[in-house]
Amino acid sequence: MYNQPMLRDGALEGKVIVVTGGGTGLGKSMSKYFLELGAKVVITSRKMQVLEETAHELETTTGGKVLPIACDVRDYGAIEAMKDKTIAEFGGVHGLLNNAAGNFISPTERLSHRAIDTVVDIVLKGTYYTTLAFGKHWIEQQQKATVLSIVTTYAWTGSAFVVPSAMAKSGVLAMTRSLAVEWAKYGIRFNAIAPGPFPTKGAWDRLFPIDAFPEHLRDRFSAHGNVPLKRVGEHQELANLAAYLMSDFSSYVNGEVVTIDGGEWINGAGEFNHLNIIPNEMWDFIQAAIKQNTKTKKEE
Repeated sequence: MYNQPMLRDGALEGKVIVVTGGGTGLGKSMSKYFLELGAKVVITSRKMQVLEETAHELETTTGGKVLPIACDVRDYGAIEAMKDKTIAEFGGVHGLLNNAAGNFISPTERLSHRAIDTVVDIVLKGTYYTTLAFGKHWIEQQQKATVLSIVTTYAWTGSAFVVPSAMAKSGVLAMTRSLAVEWAKYGIRFNAIAPGPFPTKGAWDRLFPIDAFPEHLRDRFSAHGNVPLKRVGEHQELANLAAYLMSDFSSYVNGEVVTIDGGEWINGAGEFNHLNIIPNEMWDFIQAAIKQNTKTKKEE
């Protein structure tokens, strides 16, 4: 049942939701579920052709209304124009899903400052630009609203080899928690989701080409290799969570980051979690050795 729709029909009826990075991947999957629940959705990215194809597909599949708008989230003027077009088309906007992102895996010393700028500008600057533009509008209109941002579990732990993304996502998380307090008086809620691996067709291979690894290492470095549940996430699972946090059912949830990763980050954080690789039959020998070492220590 985990890959089935969760909320009741019409749970987002009457809402207009803007989804950055909504033309492909997880943004597309979340947009689809928002539409199925009765929302009108604006999808944005830089590639209008992709957005138009996705909008046609989603409208055909769900019967909902999708407005595709090309928008580079690094350009505040473009965001203002996108906001104005959304309001002109739908009369208002009630939710913002900050999903646009960029990332690549690399030793940091191999990166140029421009490569770092690219990720930080999309993830951090793009998120606070979009949030600020819509937030000012909501405050001026005295309108309640919801902002949901997609972060990562390494937003609070940090992570080697994805330093630009870690820096940017940690900034988004700090913004989420800060504005959850500051703008609560305006009726604007802020929350975040930290997903584990939810691969999309081709996307995971482009980020981390597993076929380049020797065959005996592929399972360990696969998308689910560090997930205790030994599987990747289904897109519907993430869409269910996003829809709940965007809906009025979560009206008392504010300033939270919800992890949905099958236990992956906790698995990596535990000091001795790597002992999972020890076969059960070896534990008798290990425990016997521990007892012997303890006995020897006491006798000294």
